[in-house]
Amino acid sequence: MKKGIIYLVGAGPGDAGLLTIKAKKVIEQADVIVYDRLVNPTLLLLAKPNAELIYAGKLPKRHIMRQEKINETLVEHGLAGKVVVRLKGGDPSVFGRVGEEADSLAQADIAFEIIPGITSSIAAASYAGIPVTHREYGGTFAVVTGHDKSTSGEPLIDWSSLAKGIDTIAFYMGVSNIFHIATQLMKHGRPADTPVILIQWGTYGRQKTLVGTLETIGDKVEKTKFQNPAITLVGDIVALRKKIKWFETKPLIGKQILVARTSAEKSILEEKLSELGADVYNYPSFEETSFLLSSQNNEITKKINKYDKITFTSPDSIRYFFEWLHIQRIDIRSIQAKFQVLSDKSLQQLRKYGCMAEKVQDIVDLVNHLIVGEEKAVEVFTNTDKMVTHENQITNASQIVLQRLMDDQLLSTIIIPSAKSVLELQNGAEQISPQLFTELLKLEIICYGEKSAQAASKAGFKVNHILNEPSHSALVDYLLKQSQVESV
Repeated sequence: MKKGIIYLVGAGPGDAGLLTIKAKKVIEQADVIVYDRLVNPTLLLLAKPNAELIYAGKLPKRHIMRQEKINETLVEHGLAGKVVVRLKGGDPSVFGRVGEEADSLAQADIAFEIIPGITSSIAAASYAGIPVTHREYGGTFAVVTGHDKSTSGEPLIDWSSLAKGIDTIAFYMGVSNIFHIATQLMKHGRPADTPVILIQWGTYGRQKTLVGTLETIGDKVEKTKFQNPAITLVGDIVALRKKIKWFETKPLIGKQILVARTSAEKSILEEKLSELGADVYNYPSFEETSFLLSSQNNEITKKINKYDKITFTSPDSIRYFFEWLHIQRIDIRSIQAKFQVLSDKSLQQLRKYGCMAEKVQDIVDLVNHLIVGEEKAVEVFTNTDKMVTHENQITNASQIVLQRLMDDQLLSTIIIPSAKSVLELQNGAEQISPQLFTELLKLEIICYGEKSAQAASKAGFKVNHILNEPSHSALVDYLLKQSQVESV
């Protein structure tokens, strides 16, 4: 059997937009993805539906998968002829143990490539408003481990050279050793008033910072219970933050939002909220299966010009319907039926095709009527013709992402645009575990309208707010006003 290839890939520091183009390409091609805890879980949604996703996450003092086992896993899948992505936070060559993994692959004679990523120290510093070099503040920069394999875990390094010879120092994962790091730097000649900043979850919307000096930072960490994952930056250049910090000034920084969705259509809401500083996740993600060429739909071809009404149950059903017209070579001008839709979103989608429709609350008068939509949406109707356009299945990656978000307590708010989105959210979460859905019930809930609020309440959610109008702009306005109140 032909051997596979292993890509040792840097996922970047956290912000999904900082993933490189080459990294995205190999993630999409991978048969197997072995990923770490510090990888933004939404990157898994780039994987093809049948990709195997293996969690190799590591927590401080607790390993989910030992390094030796990771090496064995890469070799095993490589020998089986698989395309494997080993996905690591930041850059794999900067404290990513890529050398050990590459060595094991070389010994097994398995082809591999190392794909660099944006390293966390530089990215976190930039998002905190600190360039790591500056003509007036320093021309040398070093990255240093904040812990090692010794019994104490305290890094054994040349403190004298570091303290006296490097202008700006970035320590990786050094929070637990902050007293030792600060003491050693001062002991070897660094002034006690040297600025220090700790940057937790750098480049994410949940980014937090703690500022002090070598003399004060240890007490501040202890008082605030500041924790890893964090970059510790030491140097006079930290003072620049006062003038040029930009990311943490965004109005929705700290907001961790889950948008409940009902289709595979890409939402523009995620982009809008992310630009304002929030961490935004769409759930669930779907894999679509088309039923356009089914024998039942072929029968409808003969009758399509005879219906009085055609009702579309979703925006996706409209997209599929016009694709079906193209396949069947049917001229839209030959259809005499009146079009109906159930939502404003469907109304907007239909207008993109140059068609008008009536928005209705419920589907009535089923005589000489065609219902068009996803299998679950149309199967409830009897004594009428139905066109099943497609089926949505929640992807495995989507389930893994939600589990990770809940395990790491990375959600604060759920946005519910429609009653249907409540059902998709509940069904998907309960497929993972009833306990996970129970945990979701504790989050802040914002609904687009009365119908979605009623559905949310029926499912057990406590609705915190109903928008004045069901639109993305109304949601953004509300979140901005809420943020202003919270910051006072």
